[in-house]
Amino acid sequence: MHRTLLLAFLLLYAATTWAIKPSREWVATPDSLGLKYQTVALTTPDHAQLAGWVVEPAPNVPDQHTTMVMAYGDMNNMSHFLHQAQALSKGGYRVYMFDYRGFGHSSDFAIDRQRLYYPEFTTDLRTVLADARHRYPRSRTGIIGFSMGIIMGSEVAASGKCDFLIAEGYVASPQLLVASIFQRSQKVVTLPAEAADYALVARRVNCPWLLVGGTADKNMPLADSVAVVRAARWRQRRQVLSFEGGHLEGFYRLTEAEYGDKYVREVSRFLAGRQN
Repeated sequence: MHRTLLLAFLLLYAATTWAIKPSREWVATPDSLGLKYQTVALTTPDHAQLAGWVVEPAPNVPDQHTTMVMAYGDMNNMSHFLHQAQALSKGGYRVYMFDYRGFGHSSDFAIDRQRLYYPEFTTDLRTVLADARHRYPRSRTGIIGFSMGIIMGSEVAASGKCDFLIAEGYVASPQLLVASIFQRSQKVVTLPAEAADYALVARRVNCPWLLVGGTADKNMPLADSVAVVRAARWRQRRQVLSFEGGHLEGFYRLTEAEYGDKYVREVSRFLAGRQN
């Protein structure tokens, strides 16, 4: 039943995204899934107030001594990714979740719902990553991003200390994405001025980078992730994890005994430096 509801949500997400659609109401909190967690309140350098949760590794599993900062896409809020956090927790990972400004319980932010993203979201993610590194100095600390969250994730990974980047639904070109949206639906989606420099970001990501993509993803073609891996220079370790499915269906499709268990195993294999 839970897997059916999760797939329904993912299909809805894929069908209705591509412009910012924040939700202020949390649909659940981590304790509703039996997760051990703490609440976090942060202030960004430009004085936005961010709400967050730190979900601890599940008991009775090997601790990976790894903190994953989760950057979701352009819709809803962090509570909609609790099942992904639960799967990662069961794999021994600490998951640091947060809401961008204007989302969930973070501070107000004027949002044009025809905009694909705001550079302020990169500031939010950078603030959270820095806090994670400060709180857990002995932990390997990186980013797991989804869809729009990968724009911010790759920008932060390219410009700061990040031990790894996991990216599902990689955005190769915001400009081409906006043009494709208009061609398919006549929907006008705008970009910030900073999007002009985004094409230069991928080559500056030097941490290990796992790109996760679906073979049937029409929004973010798997070929874009493959191209990033092929463009890797010496000492840039990059790898593609593909699955049979569409946009953001990775955890659902890479499931065997429990939701997302194969997905998490493949992430662990990559972080351990093992090839598929």
